[in-house]
Formats: sequence, structure tokens, C-alpha cells
Amino acid sequence: MSKEIHPTLIGIAGGTGSGKSTFTNRLKNAFGDQVAVLYHDNYYRAHDELPFEERKKLNYDHPDAFETDLFLKHLEKLKRGESIDCPTYDFSRHNRASATLHIEPRPVILLEGILILYEKKIRDLLDIKIYVDADADERILRRIMRDTQERGRDIENIISQYLNTVKPMHYIFVEPTKSYADIVTNSGKNQVAFDLVRGKIARLLDEQTGESETI
Repeated sequence: MSKEIHPTLIGIAGGTGSGKSTFTNRLKNAFGDQVAVLYHDNYYRAHDELPFEERKKLNYDHPDAFETDLFLKHLEKLKRGESIDCPTYDFSRHNRASATLHIEPRPVILLEGILILYEKKIRDLLDIKIYVDADADERILRRIMRDTQERGRDIENIISQYLNTVKPMHYIFVEPTKSYADIVTNSGKNQVAFDLVRGKIARLLDEQTGESETI
């Protein structure tokens, strides 16, 4: 008789531009359909009541910027084997988009975001906690490249946001969560760290499926 499979939950945190997405995508590619990804960024709060110029000035690096209660609700549904329709976010408009993203439960669920390890309720659900670290100069350069090429931002807005909220919030809220991590890697491309996590996931999956094969 087969046993119910409980998802392996992996949190991947780190500062903006640290390489979280690179590490996340490598794991997703390694395990294919066994993996679902939940991006904390998609759970930024909607601010339809504010004009665009006011939304640009909001602090998006503070824990209160996220609708974490909804994030937790969706995570618990995935753990129960239920699908979700998670929100999406339009970074060019600094606001939640109308479209949703349908996500089916999978044996492995990756949770990615700068503050994934900040909220204790999220940490307590995680099987593996990862912090992707990087030099501050590298992170801001990657952020500039990403935000200009992928998010329709101008350099002036990126620099202003970085100096006023991103940088101070990183040192107050993001970097301290490094102490909660099981693994700290200096790059999303670090092969040793990737091999360790990939091997751990593979063993957890084998344990789940292998228990039903005992005589």
C-alpha cells in the first residue's frame, strides 16, 4: 500500500541580485515536474488606491510589503495536495497584476524571495533553508541590469529605490536571516552547494517513495 507523499519544502533567500533565481532555476531544471516554485515577489500587496508616482515611493523591502498571510494559506493548500491560483505582480507598474498563475502541488516546492527566512511561520514549514549571499556591489549591478532589461525601470528610479529602501532594509531584515540557513552559498552558481542540495532532495524523494516498497 503506497503512502501519502509529503512535499519537501525548500526556502531560498538572499538579497536582491544575489543569485536566488539562478539557484532556484537550477534545482527546478534538475527535478523537472517534481518541482513547483512559489515566488514571494508575486505576493506583494496590491495598491490600486495609489497613483503610480506614489506606488514608486513605497518600501518594497519591508516585511509588511508582502501579503504573507495569503502566501502561507497557499503554501498550506499545496502541502495538502491542493492546487492554487497565486497572484502575479507587474513590476513596471509597481502593482499587482490581474492575471493569476495556476500551480499544481509537487513533491518538491521551492519558495524564493528576499524575506523567505524572515517569517517564523514560513521557516517552521521548511525542510531545507538556503541563503544565497553576494557582494553588495555585485548585487546592485545585477539589479540595475535586471530592472532596466526586464522590469521597465529607469536608472534614476533604481538608484533612488536602492539607496532609500533596498540597502537599509537589506541590513535590517534580510541579511540577519542568514543565521537561520542550513546552507549559505556565495553564488547561485556554486556547484558544491548545488550538488549538496540536489543530493539531499533526491534522498528525501527516495525515502518518500521507497517506504512503500518494504516487504
